[in-house]
Amino acid sequence: MTGAAFGYGLLWTALISFPLMVSLQMMCGRLGMVTGRGLAGVVRRRYSKGILWGACALLIIANVINIAADLGGMADATRMITGVNSLICIVLYTALIIGFLFWSSYRQIARIFKWTTLVLVAYIATAFFTKVDWRLALMTTLRPQLSWSRDYIEMLVGILGTTISPYLFFWQASQEVEEERAQGKTLAQRKGATDEDLRRLRVDVLTGMFASNLIMYFIILTTAATLHAHGVVKIETAKQAAEALRPLAGNAAYLLFTLGLIGTGMLGVPVLAGSCAYAISEAAAWRGSLEKKPRGAKKFYGVLAAAMTIGLAIDFAGLDAVKMLFWSAVVNGLLAPPLILLILLLTSDRNVMGDRINSPMERTMGWATFAIMTAAAAGLLIA
Repeated sequence: MTGAAFGYGLLWTALISFPLMVSLQMMCGRLGMVTGRGLAGVVRRRYSKGILWGACALLIIANVINIAADLGGMADATRMITGVNSLICIVLYTALIIGFLFWSSYRQIARIFKWTTLVLVAYIATAFFTKVDWRLALMTTLRPQLSWSRDYIEMLVGILGTTISPYLFFWQASQEVEEERAQGKTLAQRKGATDEDLRRLRVDVLTGMFASNLIMYFIILTTAATLHAHGVVKIETAKQAAEALRPLAGNAAYLLFTLGLIGTGMLGVPVLAGSCAYAISEAAAWRGSLEKKPRGAKKFYGVLAAAMTIGLAIDFAGLDAVKMLFWSAVVNGLLAPPLILLILLLTSDRNVMGDRINSPMERTMGWATFAIMTAAAAGLLIA
């Protein structure tokens, strides 16, 4: 949508958001490592119940809307190539994901579906099959041209909400704890982080965020050179979005687009529902994790199933899938700043982090992230 609407004009966001994403995810991962608890579990011990449940509420609102949008997007793309009614596809995808999480594991889902996300590399290849104005693309990447218009700010908030999302904060901290639980470590053994632990975290976050932003950059670049260049400035259907891949794939563009969307959805929806379950379980002091079977963590899996079911119910309201995907990103962007502030305060507190508090550079990047996200959200509300 960004590439179609603004051409090369917002390519700079991929460059700017990369260090911001890395700094936030490093803080969240380090928080989980040092404390041996997830983000909500740490907030429960440091702040009032109002702040704790307020943070959880922000996460749940953003995640449930996101789940609905992702399921709707997956179903819409599937209908495009199969003709099967979207509502039937939504129910099937919901049942499939819940079934995997209840009777298999998220690791199993990841092992199967992560390979389909490699389809997104097609956007990089397509860029070299189209008439990209590389000079203009480079100039707009390095010299942003800001615009004070509602559409521009709306898209900017959506991009930031897609890349710097509340669910990632909770997921990153919880998964660092899960890794150590899987090794059989008790809470006392989990507390603290060695230099080697932090090195591994840094490599993990840097490579993950770089891959994410590289693909993001080329999706914007490719749609700018194909859709925007041919007068398509507003994407309203999955079919329109898939047309960006036509120069490389021809009639197979729809299949590639659908596979990419299904793969990212099958990886992302469980993370969205799972981060809700982690947050509520930690906030309520319940025992639960995706590593346990439902019988041993009934409340945890109850929250997970409820998040999925509410997302499914929203889809039955008949909302447009493409618009939902966009607005779920905007909601993420609007709700992220208060959570970023919490993370900054916690990771700068010696009572929480000991000697592993944020370095001056990390503090600078963290506050810059908070300022940019807050300014973008405020700008949208004013505009």
